[in-house]
Amino acid sequence: MKKIEAIIRASKYEELKQALHEIDVDFFSWWDVTGQGNDTKFKKEIFRGSIRETSLISRRLLSIVVRDINFEKTIKCILKHAPTGEVGDGKIFVSEISGAYRIRTGESGDESLFIKDSSLHAYDFHESSAAAQR
Repeated sequence: MKKIEAIIRASKYEELKQALHEIDVDFFSWWDVTGQGNDTKFKKEIFRGSIRETSLISRRLLSIVVRDINFEKTIKCILKHAPTGEVGDGKIFVSEISGAYRIRTGESGDESLFIKDSSLHAYDFHESSAAAQR
């Protein structure tokens, strides 16, 4: 198993999220973040009618844990859908995961990262869980 941490522009999040769902990567966490990259010469750019420094562009950190068989397609998806071609598009970091457990069932390892019943898609699960909570 691998943990992929991708820091991307917030403006690319919706496109990437949809693309990840299309390759059946349905579960991940994200946070809005700020940080400073390698570019020490901060340029001022016009963004939505305001002058902003490039270091202040909104970023999003995605944390995705995938089985080894899904690793390459997940990286390719991020590299295809996250770039704008400009400085500050982000970074991807990869680490090994030594274990994972599904709290609800106690499943461990690869089995804890996917739903075995192919008729129950993540969207269906989310919708049925939301309905049950109402």
